[in-house]
Amino acid sequence: MKAALIIFIQQPLPGEIITKSGEALSEREVFSIQQQLSLHTYYTSINVSADKFLFYSNTIQHEDTWVNDAYKKYLQQGEDLSKRMMHAMEIIFKQGYSKAIIVCKQNIEIESFHLQRAFDVLNDYDIVIGPSQDGGYYLIGMKKMHSVLFRYKAWNTPILLQQTLGDIAKLRLTYHLQQVLSDVEDEKEKYLLQHRQ
Repeated sequence: MKAALIIFIQQPLPGEIITKSGEALSEREVFSIQQQLSLHTYYTSINVSADKFLFYSNTIQHEDTWVNDAYKKYLQQGEDLSKRMMHAMEIIFKQGYSKAIIVCKQNIEIESFHLQRAFDVLNDYDIVIGPSQDGGYYLIGMKKMHSVLFRYKAWNTPILLQQTLGDIAKLRLTYHLQQVLSDVEDEKEKYLLQHRQ
């Protein structure tokens, strides 16, 4: 079966950000953690048995961590995460792929075996989801497009996974839940605050 791994690259915007804990992070610190996450995701994904697609949030970078001949590069399209994820999946399925997994949050805890296992699970299930501790998910995969799984969702809230599982039940699809991993935003903040220079 033809498999595709989709990775969403969230590029930081200029300026400092305020973390959940109220700490201010400089543009340099945000860039630093983004680089660490990108390197980790690159090494985690490079040997996975699937064609690989990057979807950048702002601009496609041709001179970055990601080797151009190993990753096909696209720009995310759509005014919200629902539409951006649907757009990415539609591009992949139109190219004839029979399995597609999207990593919608780069996560410092994710490893190659999580990704490979997700593809293997799709041999027996319609949907695979990697839940995160915040009630959302870090990856979702399927064998054909089910756009309802992306529509009208409470993104970045503790009910996202519950909403998605409800839609899966209504569609009478089979699903498998992967290992629960920490929320990527919490991991970003923890890393940055521990490694300030």
